[in-house]
Amino acid sequence: MFFYTLIMATTAKTIANILLETKAVKLSPTEPFKWSSGWNSPIYCDNRVVLSYPEQRSYIKNSLAALVKEKFPEVEAIAGVATAGIAQGALVAEALELPFLYVRPKPKAHGMQNCIEGRLEKGQKVVLIEDLISTGGSSIKAALNVQNEGGEVLGIAAIFTYEFEAANNNSKEAGIPFHTLSGYTELMGTAVEKGIIPETSLEKLAEWREKPESWSA
Repeated sequence: MFFYTLIMATTAKTIANILLETKAVKLSPTEPFKWSSGWNSPIYCDNRVVLSYPEQRSYIKNSLAALVKEKFPEVEAIAGVATAGIAQGALVAEALELPFLYVRPKPKAHGMQNCIEGRLEKGQKVVLIEDLISTGGSSIKAALNVQNEGGEVLGIAAIFTYEFEAANNNSKEAGIPFHTLSGYTELMGTAVEKGIIPETSLEKLAEWREKPESWSA
């Protein structure tokens, strides 16, 4: 277990470096981004950018596959959460040689009106793949859609988390665990080491993680 913890710590650091170097994550503590929720944010994360970098993409794929095998060894199928989790989920399913499907936030408005695309067997043990966990709401909604269609959701694996307390609370309430490769604290520390942000900004950035809904630069 200690050896595995060391591996995961190394992975978290490497993932943070990848997200910063590929500019999948942008940081702007003094001129924050505005989210659709209306929140001010010093960070903008779009992990789909990493798909354009083969070496980094492969590292994330293999790391997610290892995480799934470690945390959810009984997995029988992989599901990507639409839309950002679809590509990563397909890569992980290929690495693990498992069936793949993806989950829409709501049924299509036409055709077969499917919420789940792909073949889901009744009782099949499924792990969802996400690119990012914020409050966890959309991921849990997707997991509940899988359950409603007869699947058994073991949990969620994602690349990155903002480490909001709301995500932990929502996960516990739904009874659906999630695990991520890296997180906000690791990324901020790495950004300081790389000279992207000054160390003096860390306290203010920690305040955002604790109360994102009321934070301002």
